[in-house]
Amino acid sequence: MVVKQNQRQSEAKWVAVWTLLGAALRFLNLGSKPPWTDEFSTMVFSLGRTFRTVPLDQPISLETLLSPLRPLPSLDFGAVVQHLMSESTHPPLYFLLAHGWMSLLPTVDGLASVWGARSLSALLGVLAIPAMYGLGRWVWRSPLVGHSAALGMALSPFGIFLAQEARHYTLAILLVIASLACLVQGARSLQERRPLAWPVVALWIGLNALSVAVHYFCVLTLAAEGLVLAGWWVWLRWRSPTDLAAKFRVGWGRLALVALGTLASVLAWLPVWQRVYGSEVTQWIYAEPGQVFRLAPIFQALAAWITMVGLLPVEADPLPVVIGSGLLMLLFFVRLTPVWVRFWWQRVTQDETLLESRVVTGFVLGAIALIFAITYGLGTDLTRGARYNFVYFPGLLALLGAALAQVWSAGDAVVSAPQRPRWFWPALTGKQVGILMLVMGVASALTVSCNLGYQKYYRPGLFIDRVQAQITNSPVLIATTHKTHVQTGEMMGIALELVRRDRPWQPEFLLAHQDDDPKASTRALEAAIARQTGPLDLWLVNFYAPDDPAAQRCLADPQGRQSVDGYAYQHYRCLPSETAS
Repeated sequence: MVVKQNQRQSEAKWVAVWTLLGAALRFLNLGSKPPWTDEFSTMVFSLGRTFRTVPLDQPISLETLLSPLRPLPSLDFGAVVQHLMSESTHPPLYFLLAHGWMSLLPTVDGLASVWGARSLSALLGVLAIPAMYGLGRWVWRSPLVGHSAALGMALSPFGIFLAQEARHYTLAILLVIASLACLVQGARSLQERRPLAWPVVALWIGLNALSVAVHYFCVLTLAAEGLVLAGWWVWLRWRSPTDLAAKFRVGWGRLALVALGTLASVLAWLPVWQRVYGSEVTQWIYAEPGQVFRLAPIFQALAAWITMVGLLPVEADPLPVVIGSGLLMLLFFVRLTPVWVRFWWQRVTQDETLLESRVVTGFVLGAIALIFAITYGLGTDLTRGARYNFVYFPGLLALLGAALAQVWSAGDAVVSAPQRPRWFWPALTGKQVGILMLVMGVASALTVSCNLGYQKYYRPGLFIDRVQAQITNSPVLIATTHKTHVQTGEMMGIALELVRRDRPWQPEFLLAHQDDDPKASTRALEAAIARQTGPLDLWLVNFYAPDDPAAQRCLADPQGRQSVDGYAYQHYRCLPSETAS
């Protein structure tokens, strides 16, 4: 009894260490990275605000542009649902939680705090660490697997990237972990010829329903679980129809109830999906005609898999650092991937937990197959957004943790035979592999936390530096073509960065709306230029229109159109009409 108690205390101590380590990495520099358009959507909708209060087709001040980020105590949960469901394509559960969370936190200059908005996701990401321990320990009946899985989650660059976004992915990951545990429990009940307990049936259905209310792509998680059970059913029917009938009477009936309950919770969202399918906000994910069968999805998926484990500063500015980081990553993965695969294969062929290993493997492979089927079959490239791999990410980490636990158990025994030349390709013991994994994990985690990998899509600070280098005493107008609140968020990024810098200069912003008439934004810009009464510094940022009135009325910067992370821009110096004539 005393030995077991001491063992439990030791396990809890190490889980606490992994959790604190993961928390430190997730909260490091949390508020310093510039938010991008999706994060602005989270903040605005979670406050119960709307982007539609921002005027279009007229110059507006920085304060007006940022007004949707100002909390209003009168706005409640109903306002969150109303504006989210009418302007966005996401389900409301996370945004409702964020509304309550952000109401507890102070503002910064009267605006919602970026740190506050991200802290909820970061906290949920921290909770995923002990959850992964529980999944690994329970599925493989091994504390060592639990520790490997928890440490993998704590250090995963992909996991830290998602946790440092003011988005809903970490909450979805927690639900995926819990649903995967239910899948394994369902498989065990069939193997042991006993019905799945009613509380597990209800819990599983509830988890699945909540997951879809967090992110619609959780349907891929549920479909992958369905593929695992369907594959098992086909295998049993082929092997022994009589045995299958007996097992159906014992356990498949309750699994069918889980499937029906889950299907009902999914179909409840069908009217919403019909409304948002093909919306302007989601156009970026659809492949261009004739482009989908290229190799891009394969390489995009491969990059996502790699960064779940390791990522060095390949997005740093000095080219030698980028090259060195890439070479080290290549050597690391070429050297260790065969070791992981070999010990994973042992899990699914020789280990005492064959069932569990095969269920989790089938889940991961099924989810990946679904993503590629949708990408190549429907022309909707889900691999373009690395973050969408959250649907199976916990399962992949669990499998890696199970393999690494066996590697570490090998101790001083060689797990990777030497090859020539031995100085370059030495033999590795189990402990050496574990140490290499730890070093790479810490380096990778710091890479993301310090914004040297998985950098934010938009870096308005770099654009502001360019403007600052050419600033004059003339008023500044920053204009963009506007289609959805995505473009509003792009300009909000610039405005918020200026607020962070104590407003070194006060530009005006023009959101020139562009609907079915592509020249509408051109006319709005032309009218804004015509209203000027003095010299004007004009910056067209992400401005896409068939005609450019600025080229006729203003002097273009000889450097031409340039680009910096997320912002393609062209600088003009404009004079009043009578002066220009």
